[in-house]
Amino acid sequence: MVRVATGNDLHYADQITQEMETSAKARGTGIAKRTPAYIKAKMLEGKAVIAVTKDASWVGFCYIEAWEHGRYVANSGLIVSPEFRGSGVASAIKAEIFKLSRQKFPESKIFGLTTGLAVMKINSALGYKPVTYSELTTDEAFWAGCQSCVNYDILQAKERKNCLCTGMLYDPAEEKASAIRKGWLGEKTGSLLRRRSRPFAAHLKLYERWMRLKQHLMLGVKKGPDSPL
Repeated sequence: MVRVATGNDLHYADQITQEMETSAKARGTGIAKRTPAYIKAKMLEGKAVIAVTKDASWVGFCYIEAWEHGRYVANSGLIVSPEFRGSGVASAIKAEIFKLSRQKFPESKIFGLTTGLAVMKINSALGYKPVTYSELTTDEAFWAGCQSCVNYDILQAKERKNCLCTGMLYDPAEEKASAIRKGWLGEKTGSLLRRRSRPFAAHLKLYERWMRLKQHLMLGVKKGPDSPL
């Protein structure tokens, strides 16, 4: 079951934060470290989604963060328990947290940073597009969260304009305007007239090759001052 987390889920906070840290170490990348108290606060605010089994075992989690007074929103901390990975839980959680974000912040741009192609594919299906870092939030508190990542020195070397992560953004205003232009959305009713295409997903293999090249080139930055990048 995937649902909005409540105060009844506070006892999962320790398990969630432990798995976040373990998974980040296993991947060799970092995410903003969060304490159980922070996760509990998100649950109490109604800004988190949790997945549990029928016998109340924890399966997965994700939460909402708002930046620049709600101008930007991030769906952060996506984590799935190891035994449930590859089962489609991540997609279900992302869909639910996206829906919750749209309900709570209907005018906000929703963005994320990720190195995972699976997450990029999920985001693309929801309407995100790959963007440059200049189109993301400038809130210093958000970027400070990257300090726990092993690639933080690359982000600094690139003056926060690029890194191994790909920035993805959903802009509700752009989405609506595009849908109206293409006849997918009723201008007055706002009803969706036909399914939107997702070109990113169609070219995932090409993008995967580009990501490998990007990682190869950028990791060269860490080898020394003689790197051409």
